[in-house]
Amino acid sequence: MTRLRPLLFVIALLAGTAAASAEEKRMSTPDFVRGPVRVTEHRQGDDLLSAGLGLTGLAGLPVPFFDPLHPTPAELRRRAIQSSWKGIADLGPLGGYGRVYGAVPNVPGREYQAFAWLPGARSPHRVLLQLPDAFDTRRRCLVVAASSGSRGIYGAIALAGAWGLPRGCAVAYTDKGTGAGYFDYADDSGVALDGTRAHRGETTLEFEPPPAPRETGIAVKHAHSGDNPEADWGRHVLQAARFGLSMLDRAYPALAPFTAQNTRIIVTGISNGGGAALQAAGLDDDGLFAGVVALEPNVHVPGQGRALYDYATEAALYLPCALGDARFDDVPFARAPGTQAWPLRCAGLHARGLLEGSLPATQAAQAYARLRAHGWEEPVIRTAAASTAFDLWRAIAAAYASAYLRRGPRDMPCGFRYAAVGAGGLPGEADPATRASWWADGSGIPPGNGIGLYGGADFDMDPMLSGLLCLRALWEGDTAQSRALHEAIAATTVRLPRPSLPLWVLHGADDGLLPAAFTSDAYVAWLHREGRAPLYWKIPHAQHFDAFLSLPGFGERHVPLLAYGYAALDRLWAHLYESRPWPAEVPVPAARPRGAGALERATLDLP
Repeated sequence: MTRLRPLLFVIALLAGTAAASAEEKRMSTPDFVRGPVRVTEHRQGDDLLSAGLGLTGLAGLPVPFFDPLHPTPAELRRRAIQSSWKGIADLGPLGGYGRVYGAVPNVPGREYQAFAWLPGARSPHRVLLQLPDAFDTRRRCLVVAASSGSRGIYGAIALAGAWGLPRGCAVAYTDKGTGAGYFDYADDSGVALDGTRAHRGETTLEFEPPPAPRETGIAVKHAHSGDNPEADWGRHVLQAARFGLSMLDRAYPALAPFTAQNTRIIVTGISNGGGAALQAAGLDDDGLFAGVVALEPNVHVPGQGRALYDYATEAALYLPCALGDARFDDVPFARAPGTQAWPLRCAGLHARGLLEGSLPATQAAQAYARLRAHGWEEPVIRTAAASTAFDLWRAIAAAYASAYLRRGPRDMPCGFRYAAVGAGGLPGEADPATRASWWADGSGIPPGNGIGLYGGADFDMDPMLSGLLCLRALWEGDTAQSRALHEAIAATTVRLPRPSLPLWVLHGADDGLLPAAFTSDAYVAWLHREGRAPLYWKIPHAQHFDAFLSLPGFGERHVPLLAYGYAALDRLWAHLYESRPWPAEVPVPAARPRGAGALERATLDLP
């Protein structure tokens, strides 16, 4: 019996440790998380920042799946990280990433991922904490970011991850109620927490819309969740921050609790992610955030600038015609294949009394003059040719109209719908291999990756015009639908941040998707009028899509905005951790295009 006592003590100790571990996990899971927290290790040929691909692999061809019909969670994660990098950063051979600015070092560590819910929400948003093994417990740092555009959970990795992880910061992400967790009614399947496809009822899905017939097509969370997610992007960021702190408690119980008092929380984001950062700054009543850096934010100020839906629907209608003006003959994408039909837009607008003049050149000049009168600057129109050639305006307007009006996949406004692209480009059923890769490859708003945007068309010479006019009428009209849309957009407006919050806004002067005149200019001017002191860099020759800089004719004319985002975050770090004073003003870099050669640091004029 005496010999058994040490053994019994060890057994009791182990049981107590197991019980403590279970209690620790329970206590460190916030109440807004429903279901499990998925924890994965990423070392030895895998890592947090590039999934083991490194810069060369990230820039290469899409990583293949061993079994395309059944990719593993690890394969899906690797490809999701790769597609997120390629969708945000210029990784081309002339772009200078990894040589002039930025880096992709190996960062081993752990990931904690879960579905989080806002009160009253119909669908969750994903939250993810990346915790490097080299997390600096002496200078506790948590970077929080929302995905750009409508991308999935890794949509901010090229900004927040690339800057924060090598410094020893933990990085928390949210997809802010968007992402590529597409639901396919053809087989009643969606996306599970690990990224694999699962059928309704098998497990909790990223997005599970109400049942409907198989011919309903594809449901997209951003457009069809019924939650108007944009109105809650700031709350998504706040939850991601609290999730990150909670997972740090779980990872380092002896150092818990992690709080805003002992852990500096830095918020950043690009595009819609930048807008989410500014929304969160206005909601941070508890003083969680130590600083905010927002790049090219989709931000809407009450009574200032213009709402995205307003200028997107205007651009969708008038840019194809305006870009026919001879002044744009040398503009990349303005004379690309497929643009030959743009003069038909001029004719269609003229036939409906929206443009005068009988000649295409006169109509194009009038469309251009209309845009200029409504605040569109010529450099912005020139870069907007890319968004127009890629049909982004129609894609954005159709999805956002559905989100604002809280419509499902069967009753999107103006007759639009999503379906898999079948034979001859007609609606059909998805190829199983394509469907299996959606979570990794999808950008969050179709068309793309085998999903088409259908409807909103007629048999006119310009078949898309009728749907676009319908979308524009939702903004300009006075119907019940129009009033509901305006009310939903009003719910997305930003609030004032606290006066003491270090805040830096960066925007490309040539941004052709979210023009600074409609967004950041208005926001920064509003802050100044309200007694705030934001820093603002309006970078010459920067536009919206760094990833476009690798395209022929485009990179020669523009500079990457991401480089300046890193520089602003560096300055914020120096303020928070090296006691450098926060500047009242920082001169805007005198950036200039690289021309036909490779990018050099001198052309960026970085501080």
